[in-house]
Amino acid sequence: MTVRSLIQFIDADGRGVAALDRSGRARRLTGVSTTLDLAHQAIARGCTLADLAGELAGAQIDPAAVRLLVPIDHPDPAHVLVAGTGLTHLGSAEGRDKMHKAAAAGQATDSMRMFLSGLQGGKPVPGAIGAQPEWFYKGDGSILRASGEPFDMPAFAQDGGEEPEVAGIYLVGPDARVHRLGWSLGNEFSDHVTERENYLWLAHSKLRQASLAPELLLGDLPRSVAGTSRIRREGSVIWEKPFLSGEDNMSHSLANLEHHHFKNALFRRPGAVHVHFLGTSTLSCADGIATRPGDVFEISADAFVLPLANALVRAADAGLVQVEAL
Repeated sequence: MTVRSLIQFIDADGRGVAALDRSGRARRLTGVSTTLDLAHQAIARGCTLADLAGELAGAQIDPAAVRLLVPIDHPDPAHVLVAGTGLTHLGSAEGRDKMHKAAAAGQATDSMRMFLSGLQGGKPVPGAIGAQPEWFYKGDGSILRASGEPFDMPAFAQDGGEEPEVAGIYLVGPDARVHRLGWSLGNEFSDHVTERENYLWLAHSKLRQASLAPELLLGDLPRSVAGTSRIRREGSVIWEKPFLSGEDNMSHSLANLEHHHFKNALFRRPGAVHVHFLGTSTLSCADGIATRPGDVFEISADAFVLPLANALVRAADAGLVQVEAL
């Protein structure tokens, strides 16, 4: 079996991992129940995930008949770091620049300067270090949602908006070497209204849930990934727009983004899983869309067989958080 991607699922027999071929047929892997198990075995054996999955492929399953999970998780969510980079795609500065036009007339905003820095130096020659991208932290593995699960927009949030992106999935091996497991289609859900009010609140605006489509695409990411992002309200599409990803549509190389994340020794702890969102150039907020609870975000892309969909809900107000001295 030629393995293209992996999925995690739950069926009557419990948790499992399946390998998908290029036609979308899925076969359950024997001897492993999680992607993380498979990755640890591949590192120990010195082989690729695709080769090991092909060796373990067993009975065929129907992905439509099982509960699909996120493509990577960890028994302790604290060992998963979810982060990302912004202003990495051609055209990505336009929407952000509109949000930050409060800068002095005639001067480039910090967003535009960051984008131009990447445009000029984000794709260094192999072996060289390029321009540093914007970076942000989103949370640990507890924030990840599977397709079909809702986004809980905090009661204090001013907005809940989609960001259709590709995410790199990584595992740090026992010798602190970083291994890329593959790629996932994701929704890097954020609060754009809070960010627009004050750019120094960008960090606050990113502390939200995020979702991953079921597939872990193995091997190299296609140089161009074309997708569609849409919002449904009461069954009708109220906004729809294409998006592009992949290095041909980016101002940074993937290797440069990976270096600037993992250059921090803190992020090379053995056993840690990393989900790293690579950025986008398409936002409904930039087109004046204000989302509402009940809206459904739908994202699909040509590099992935299975799409992603999440409904928006408003979480209950937890009120004032009071800290007690011991």
